[in-house]
Amino acid sequence: MRALVVGASGGIGSALVNALADRGEVVGVSRSGNGMDVTDEASVAAALGALEGPFDLVVVATGALVLGGVGPEKTLRAVTSEGLAAQFAVNAIGPALVMKHALRLLPRDRVSRLAVLSARVGSIGDNALGGWYGYRAAKAALNQLVRTASIEAARTHPQSVFVALHPGTVETGLAPAQRTGHPAVSPAAAAGNLLSVLEGLGPEASGGFYDWKGEVVPW
Repeated sequence: MRALVVGASGGIGSALVNALADRGEVVGVSRSGNGMDVTDEASVAAALGALEGPFDLVVVATGALVLGGVGPEKTLRAVTSEGLAAQFAVNAIGPALVMKHALRLLPRDRVSRLAVLSARVGSIGDNALGGWYGYRAAKAALNQLVRTASIEAARTHPQSVFVALHPGTVETGLAPAQRTGHPAVSPAAAAGNLLSVLEGLGPEASGGFYDWKGEVVPW
């Protein structure tokens, strides 16, 4: 199996690279590794354009909760246009640009999987606490982008599987800011969970939103 991890220098991304190295060939790209900036389409196009497919698995492991030193908004009074734009640029637009330029790297004649790390707080139906306006909205937008891309991809790559994944609370630089109260797992454990879920998802699951246990997360 050939795999591509975008965001390979992050906590979950690097753990995915390590886990996938035991299963075949893995290529990692990241801002610190090769200067790929997911918020800059020219950078995404250059980094992915330099790669030769096909890749059986592409995982977009980018994302951020705190941007520019600003954490999640607790109230509407804390919402700013700049904060919302930053959240959408990193957590929704960036992964969408990766999907755009990674589609050509997927095989057309067999099952392939493209997974994007989302978050349960991006679920509209599961939102009972409020707050975190920008991050929630950006992840909800990401889920819609993945769903829409899955429909288009199926026309040219009928065995493709495009999914959004919630990795759970993971012990990375993101976790301390979350303060969710949920038990955290190591990046290695999270990577193992995510790969196990992906291995069990076929084309019929494309366009879905799943958690680290493989259970469907409400939109």
